Amino acid sequence: MKKPTLLLAAALVALGAGVALAAAGDPERARILDGYAAQTKAQSPDFAGFSAASGRALYMGPHAGGKVAETPGCASCHTANPAGPGRHYKTGRDILPMAVSANPKRFTDPAEVEKRFERDCVNVLGRACTAREKGDFITFLANQ
Repeated sequence: MKKPTLLLAAALVALGAGVALAAAGDPERARILDGYAAQTKAQSPDFAGFSAASGRALYMGPHAGGKVAETPGCASCHTANPAGPGRHYKTGRDILPMAVSANPKRFTDPAEVEKRFERDCVNVLGRACTAREKGDFITFLANQ
């Protein structure tokens, strides 16, 4: 192989490894990510994979326009350390860690995943999350 072709091949393997890591440990999480990838690819044919860095930015915030001023980012309730427990801003109720390493069942129930995104994206962003944002978010937290 020529050097540029070898570099491209290495980049594709690395991208595939990132998606594999994000889905590692649970086939249902992989199916959820595959679904978001298909939706994203249909909207953006140049889509090449989810970004943990974008997922981290979504998680950390701050974002403007959310329905709840006290939650400008997911980290507002879930803390800057996604492997630690969070606390609901209003009720004070404990929230299980977001990181898959600390909570392996996270992002494995499709109905629960959608329910949380539908509620929390509006609260934090003031709008629904895109399929790409959902995939980026899960990719970030699955690698934590």
